[in-house]
Amino acid sequence: MRISEIQIIPIKPQGGLVAFASFVLDNNLYLGSIGIITRPQGGYRLTYPTKKIGDRDINIFHPINREFAEKIEKEVIKKFEEVMNKNDRHNRFNS
Repeated sequence: MRISEIQIIPIKPQGGLVAFASFVLDNNLYLGSIGIITRPQGGYRLTYPTKKIGDRDINIFHPINREFAEKIEKEVIKKFEEVMNKNDRHNRFNS
């Protein structure tokens, strides 16, 4: 499994949500609208898009097993932290 073209879109924090992510899986499948949410105990986790149908939230896509989920989370959060660190440095020097 190869994750590439990870894109991060930071947002104004809202209810723990701090950014959205997208990436390409195995050069064949684009996955987007993945939320990056702060964990109460520190760190981040990913949430995958759902669609509300009546009273139910239906998963559009999500990892099937823990190993796959952890690999995606590790790669996406690493990129998120790089983007946020770059933005912090940029903002600090332009203040």
